[in-house]
Amino acid sequence: MRKPKSSAGVRDALIAGLGRRNFLRAAAVVTGAGGTLLGARAAAATPPVTLPREILQPRKGPIPGRHYLPSTPEQVTWGYVPALDAHPVLRVRSGETVTVDSVSHEGILEDQGRDPVAYFGEHGVRRTDVLQDAVAIARDYARTPRDFDVDGPHVVTGPIAVEGARPGDVLKVEILSLVPRVPYGVVSSRHGKGALARTAGGGAPDGITLDEVMPPVATDGRPTGDPLRYGNVSVFTPVRRGRRGLASGVMKRGRRGEVTFPLRPFMGMMGVAFTRGSGPTDPALNSIPPTLGGGNIDINLLGAGATFYLPVFADGALFYTGDPHHAMGGGEAALTAMEGSLRVTFRLSVCRPGSGDAPEVAFRYPFGETPEAWLPIGLSDPDGSLDGQGGDLDTAMRRAVVNALDFLEQDQGMDRAVAYAYLSAAVNFEVSQVVDRTTGVHGVIPKEHFSD
Repeated sequence: MRKPKSSAGVRDALIAGLGRRNFLRAAAVVTGAGGTLLGARAAAATPPVTLPREILQPRKGPIPGRHYLPSTPEQVTWGYVPALDAHPVLRVRSGETVTVDSVSHEGILEDQGRDPVAYFGEHGVRRTDVLQDAVAIARDYARTPRDFDVDGPHVVTGPIAVEGARPGDVLKVEILSLVPRVPYGVVSSRHGKGALARTAGGGAPDGITLDEVMPPVATDGRPTGDPLRYGNVSVFTPVRRGRRGLASGVMKRGRRGEVTFPLRPFMGMMGVAFTRGSGPTDPALNSIPPTLGGGNIDINLLGAGATFYLPVFADGALFYTGDPHHAMGGGEAALTAMEGSLRVTFRLSVCRPGSGDAPEVAFRYPFGETPEAWLPIGLSDPDGSLDGQGGDLDTAMRRAVVNALDFLEQDQGMDRAVAYAYLSAAVNFEVSQVVDRTTGVHGVIPKEHFSD
């Protein structure tokens, strides 16, 4: 009997027979176990997500990648991204696939007790349904000291060195599949953070009053110095398995019942080493602000079937990932998405200048692509925490428009003035997020407008 092909093998065979564009168009509307059919999805659609029948503890369940990278205390940094001279925890060849068991920071942070068994147990989660790697990180992580008020929250897995990658190249990151590891997540709002945050000076930000700040000013316990008394709000969000195993997040709606919404998994953080830093906790390496190296980019269209292009700044590229999301609305208003651990499989490939394998913009700025759209990106402060910090959303919008114009002129052959008019007539620009110090905007350019 012939051995059945793996998902990757079937995917490659379909691409060979149909062509990549037709494969992606077909796959975008068909779903299968573990998320979407062979990892494809449409840009604007919300495809159904199915849950695995078991908790995906480390090394349990299907692991489709050629390589596997768990999130152990020795293979993650908590709150910081890798520097240009970081030591890789895994080496792969260009074009190979790797499956990463990512771990959400929500449920293990200091304001939640840094004890996921106790925290999730309070919400009815059995001990056996809490991820073992989350428990190990909360208990044993010691690579860097933790300062809740200064450090980023994210559990960052990596870096992965990709053979042959060198500065001036692009790392092409194909997101092949995303599977929820657990049937629950958390959405958090913290004092001094989020769209309605109180300013550092204690006042209200422009456009709202102190009474409209969230969480309410009266609950702000940060002067105590004890994160457990800060008054932060974390909303535990279970996942309901509906008919055919399709999954939805569930929140209470007061006396009127509940509100449900579909899961749309994606990795909030995908990046490459961008700066050297003076040590592993240098502010320039903080995991919160995205940079030209990507990182905490938080674009909810970069789910299964999407591709993310990153300019390379270090030998080996030094790719990392983290901040797994089960679902997120544009803007990420309250501070976090519905955060929940995911098993994600990537294909990592090196693109050389002049090869035509990546958009020209991607050699100097992160760029996204889905089966249905191109995603030019703009950041308000693309050097992250270097040389100060700026979060002006107008700046991010302008850069997204310029990058869209560059893409349309350089890769699609449009006259720049005509491209500018086209953007105004037919392209949506969306707020990626407003909560990561550096704000983000991305355009959504429909590919169907450019059909031959």
